[in-house]
Amino acid sequence: MKALFKPAPGAGFEFVDRPEPEPGPADVKIRVLRTGICGTDLHIRNWDDWAASNIAAPLIAGHEFVGEVVEVGALVHDVAVGDIVSGEGHIVCGMCRNCRAGRRQMCIRTLGLGLHRDGAFAEYVVIPGQNVWVHHADVDLDVAAIFDPFGNAVHTALAFSVVGEDVLVTGCGPIGLMAIAVARHVGARFIVASDVSAERLALAGRMGADAVVDVSEERIADVQPRLGMREGFDVGFEMSGAPTAMPEMIENMNHGGRIAMLGLPSKPYEVDWGKVVTHMLTIKGIYGREMFETWNSMSAMLQTSPVLRERVASVVSDRHPARDWERAFDTAASGATGKIILDWTEV
Repeated sequence: MKALFKPAPGAGFEFVDRPEPEPGPADVKIRVLRTGICGTDLHIRNWDDWAASNIAAPLIAGHEFVGEVVEVGALVHDVAVGDIVSGEGHIVCGMCRNCRAGRRQMCIRTLGLGLHRDGAFAEYVVIPGQNVWVHHADVDLDVAAIFDPFGNAVHTALAFSVVGEDVLVTGCGPIGLMAIAVARHVGARFIVASDVSAERLALAGRMGADAVVDVSEERIADVQPRLGMREGFDVGFEMSGAPTAMPEMIENMNHGGRIAMLGLPSKPYEVDWGKVVTHMLTIKGIYGREMFETWNSMSAMLQTSPVLRERVASVVSDRHPARDWERAFDTAASGATGKIILDWTEV
């Protein structure tokens, strides 16, 4: 099979032939149709300090995908050959306290597909049957390919109730954009989005944001009066990891405000912990997706809301044949686009 392979530590990938993976009795083998390019994949290609300290090569990367089941292990239930599926990329131990308590997203021994074991940038991938998500309803293949990051957005957006609340979203990358669409679908009152990219702020408006803020030119506090807000934001989604984003968000929260933090900080920064205490703020870290409540939620919302389906689909800005992976990665690295898809039916 063709695969995007990193043969050894260092920058780059090779588009080469690799042996097809063989499933065990608890596994499912999937013919990959499309994959999404994630920021993590860019780190792995560049082999920066994070990748060098977290990834072991040789490796086939890639964890955002949709495909067709071609083989099912004898111990697997509720998955059939021919099913169109995506996959939960966090593979858990099943034996730690959190796993046994049904909190699998908090497993202390999590392995990442395409990070710690061969992933989906290939014509075939094998994952445990319990990680397979079957798309029982019709779903756009591009959307199905990004169920992983869409799940990040849904996990963040549903961390706290946003019904009738004023929501601040800092960072309008693809996950931030989808979180805006989910908050609008669920019933937020005002949604304000901030970024420094004019292109992404324009996308935020189309996702349902009531106001957008280029924080290189304007303060978030200046937008609140224009919307008739008087007491600050009730809920915040910190999606950027930018050192200035969390302090700015804290400054604009109402007393008792709740912050869901998905963005990984690019470097340490100071936080006004006194304000966190005196304003009784809650900050909750978000990682991955709840297994599998988030998957149920996002499938149900897409199935019942044509508007949300359209908005999530619009986050995909480009699709390239897998053989043109270098051009696709360069486009994704530009930071001025939505999600980039690789089509593995064109190798």
